[in-house]
Amino acid sequence: MEKRKFIRKICLLGDGGVGKTSLVRRFVFDFFSDEYLTSFGTKVTKKVLDLGQIELTMMIWDILGQKTHKTLHHAYYKGANGALLVCDLTREETIRNLIGWRDDFLAVVGSVPVLPIANKNDLEGKVSDAILAEIGDRLGQGFVKTSAKTGEGVQEAFIRLGKALMEGVD
Repeated sequence: MEKRKFIRKICLLGDGGVGKTSLVRRFVFDFFSDEYLTSFGTKVTKKVLDLGQIELTMMIWDILGQKTHKTLHHAYYKGANGALLVCDLTREETIRNLIGWRDDFLAVVGSVPVLPIANKNDLEGKVSDAILAEIGDRLGQGFVKTSAKTGEGVQEAFIRLGKALMEGVD
């Protein structure tokens, strides 16, 4: 039996410097660089996932993290099927800001799967698990801890979102 094929648009959201671009590079190209590149606007990358009977093409929109570009953000969100909310485990404000990112996103696209990602798990000075649990409760689900540098949790996070995108597809 031939696999059923789907294409879904997902957005990576979060403050600047949390590692969105690095997560995409690790997931799509299995590559990491310590060099920081500020994303301006959005960059779209494609990755095909094999989910058993389904072939899912993820169109990954890596969106700039500066909140001053809210009007641009809303234009980029249109048509999205889901999102990864990315924060930096060493910067508490990036975790707390995820609620605003989620609310702005869902106001544009409606009810779609959103998965919180706690990136930079390889670094010291991480915020407490209590803060993650508090924000996770407010977001309605726990965080997937990732490290774009080591690859920890990156595949799991994207695959988990991919499966959520395909729930209810018969």
